[in-house]
Amino acid sequence: MCFEMGVFNELESELKRLIVLTLELEDLTPEEINSEDPLFGDGLGLDTIDALELGLALQKTYGLRLAPNLAGTASPFYSVAKLAETVARHQTC
Repeated sequence: MCFEMGVFNELESELKRLIVLTLELEDLTPEEINSEDPLFGDGLGLDTIDALELGLALQKTYGLRLAPNLAGTASPFYSVAKLAETVARHQTC
């Protein structure tokens, strides 16, 4: 990964804002999202429709196409931290 820790933290913050804005989570601020918590199920409580909307937002923002595979901790959609790792791997250095 070619991101420094500060830049990586900034990317996580950017992704949190993208999630809140894209999914119109009016009762949640980006700062309230823990980067390691699951986005689906018992975590943030997102569903498959949210995954599709988030996938489109990631494609528009980062040019990244992800299949909304929600199974397990290896999924790019598992947490903000996993999303940030995936975005960082696909960015040019």
